[in-house]
Amino acid sequence: MQWKVVFAFLAAVLAVGFGGLLVGGYRDTDPNNPEVQSALNFAMAKHNQDSNDMYLSQVAEVVKAETQVVAGTNYRITVKLARSTCRKQSSNEVCVTQTDPALARTYECTFTVWSRPWMSDIRLTKHQC
Repeated sequence: MQWKVVFAFLAAVLAVGFGGLLVGGYRDTDPNNPEVQSALNFAMAKHNQDSNDMYLSQVAEVVKAETQVVAGTNYRITVKLARSTCRKQSSNEVCVTQTDPALARTYECTFTVWSRPWMSDIRLTKHQC
């Protein structure tokens, strides 16, 4: 009887392994997924709050979005950012990225956001630009 349990476990492990899944690792995900967008919005708010620039940065392009299931979900999102036309103190303005490349100052950042929605907890755990 025990060998059946062991066989079933090994079969499941092999099926996951051959299916291309890496247990505990990051997996590519759709950047338009609402949870990914929520994590990105949170990261951008923190990024803009902590930056020394008088203008808000905006996402020009999502390069890659990944998720990792942990005690919650890690979202690792790599984006190209550009300076917008809006100053930090502005409110309710429609912000667009600067059209002049010298003013836009495009750069790339990777944000890691840890979310535990059942606890209303979201944190920016890593921010690399």
